[in-house]
Amino acid sequence: MHAEASTIVGVLVALGLALAPAPRAAADLAPPDYRAYHAERAYAESLLALRSGLTDTALEAAIRAVELRLMTTVIEKNTLSRYWTYALWLAIFTIFYNLAEGLIAIFFGVSDETLTLFGFGVDSFIEVMSGIGILAMVLRIRQNPDTDRSAFERTALRITGTSFYILVVGLAMTAVYNIIIGHKPETTIPGLIISIISIVAMWALIAGKRKVGHTLNSMPILADANCTLVCFYMSVVLLISSLVYELTGFGFVDSLGAIGLIYFSYNEGKEAFEKAAGIECDCKDENCTD
Repeated sequence: MHAEASTIVGVLVALGLALAPAPRAAADLAPPDYRAYHAERAYAESLLALRSGLTDTALEAAIRAVELRLMTTVIEKNTLSRYWTYALWLAIFTIFYNLAEGLIAIFFGVSDETLTLFGFGVDSFIEVMSGIGILAMVLRIRQNPDTDRSAFERTALRITGTSFYILVVGLAMTAVYNIIIGHKPETTIPGLIISIISIVAMWALIAGKRKVGHTLNSMPILADANCTLVCFYMSVVLLISSLVYELTGFGFVDSLGAIGLIYFSYNEGKEAFEKAAGIECDCKDENCTD
């Protein structure tokens, strides 16, 4: 009985060590939940107990503790795999949402001669390029979390940064011109509708990315969530400028809204070049490391 039990325990312990995740620094780990804590404790106690002669009952209890460890490890791995899939779909949704938003915003921005809405649409297209880089990042980290940015990701970041700077110059020149000639949009109703939809969508994306980022202990995904927060702020700028114009009819309000977009676009362009250079500043988060 003891020989058979020892064989079983040896197999279970070997499997437990094989399936156990590699140790990580304490700063990189989320606090363990109640079940995981007791599973780890029972596993450690069982290994100590197996080194001494025990009764059959105690040995069976030790075997159950090792089995619990194995089950918990499998559950944790399945959870991580599921959340990496969530991260992938969030990145894909971000790309297609910004593509649709950009097309609609530019169409109405041109037809209604609304500079803020037009600039918002161009920004959405730039975010598509950024989103493709984020998708590549998620795929890379999912396969190997310890690798550096790929050449494709760095190129995407540089293109994104350059595009933002071009947008800044274009919006600034047009805003000044519109103020000088006293240009007024025909209507800002489409801007109101688009901004409200965008605020809801961006807030949902932020919540989803933060949940996934915290679960996976992934700073890049949390940084992307903070960058999505910038898109949320830009949507608020569009909403305010569109609403104020509809209430007052002051033409310069549209140009002021464009200036608000200039501020955020410049910061996003700078952020993109810093990331391409390997400086991990997660969109104005206080934790910024080289």
